[in-house]
Amino acid sequence: MARNKNVASGKRFGSRYGRRNRDKFATLEGQARKKYPCPSCAYPQAKRVAAGIWECKKCGLKFASKAYTVAKPIVLRKQTEDI
Repeated sequence: MARNKNVASGKRFGSRYGRRNRDKFATLEGQARKKYPCPSCAYPQAKRVAAGIWECKKCGLKFASKAYTVAKPIVLRKQTEDI
């Protein structure tokens, strides 16, 4: 017997389009609808407005990132000289 995988939002397609496509769609849609931490205030309220455009509901910052997820910010460390 085949193992059933929870496809969450992909269930609305029924048996159409194939299992792998439904699984990929469900993971992408889950990532896009999730709330991410804001790069400015670090509060987890950034939601997707459009493809690649995100907005923080707390501080109102609009920023660009990846289409379905917020890219992890690059952390630059300041080099200090020990004398």
